[in-house]
Amino acid sequence: MARHPSLRLRPRRSVLYLPASNARALAKAPTLPVDAVVLDLEDAVAPEHKAAARESACEGVRSVDFGHREVAVRVNAPGTPWHADDVAALAAVGPDAVVVPKVGSADDVRGVVASLEAAGAPDRTAVWAMVETPAGVLHAEAVATAHERLTALVVGTNDLAHELGARPAPGRASLLTAVSLVLLAARAAGVVALDGVFNDVHDLEGLAAEARQGRDLGFDGKTVIHPGQVEVVNAVFTPDEAELEDARGVIAAFAAARAEGRAVATYRGRLVEQLHADDAARTLALAEAVRPRS
Repeated sequence: MARHPSLRLRPRRSVLYLPASNARALAKAPTLPVDAVVLDLEDAVAPEHKAAARESACEGVRSVDFGHREVAVRVNAPGTPWHADDVAALAAVGPDAVVVPKVGSADDVRGVVASLEAAGAPDRTAVWAMVETPAGVLHAEAVATAHERLTALVVGTNDLAHELGARPAPGRASLLTAVSLVLLAARAAGVVALDGVFNDVHDLEGLAAEARQGRDLGFDGKTVIHPGQVEVVNAVFTPDEAELEDARGVIAAFAAARAEGRAVATYRGRLVEQLHADDAARTLALAEAVRPRS
């Protein structure tokens, strides 16, 4: 399956949901140090404001200069009264991605792609699937490989906890199995994996801890619900100077070993193979990619 061009290395440390019906939030977005914004037509918008929010989102995609920030729009779920109109309107303006909630199968993805393409969506517009139901988790691999336009899996932890009857607690023990299955599916398919939101906008220490957990599991970034959460999440997902020094050392040690005809090296007492050098190169590439914006 051909890879969508948006799968090139692009920072997605922080992905901020913004209600598309909030003009002030839309105007503020280009001033925030966020890597991507999701203009929301779903949870953040009351039914009576759905049509107006759709128009606002389309106007934002057309006319707002978001700079380096990736711009996605979350549509209402398939099967809702607003979904078809959302998809058709966005196909006409071509955001970077269309975020689809409540994806439970590969057919859901293919249905959205077919609607986008029938409405003339440009090739650059990707699809991000939100995995937030038990069915979505169990079918995550099929979802991730359903179509080349699918470039990201986004964990919807709030809906997932609701569907599971899970009780929220620090450490997310009740969700880790499901979260890890989504991450595994994304990695098997070679697509981006984005962690779910942290609900307490005042608890920045709790946010940082959960972001570190997601980073250590292997997520590319974390979705956030408030501008005040962006810098915390960026800091967690940005390699610090110690990590960069270590990455440079790993690459140098492995290069020296290869120059001597050896397939492995030792750096600071650790075995270094090609995969470790690749990981180190990815760390340096991410740091370089985010340097102008951090």
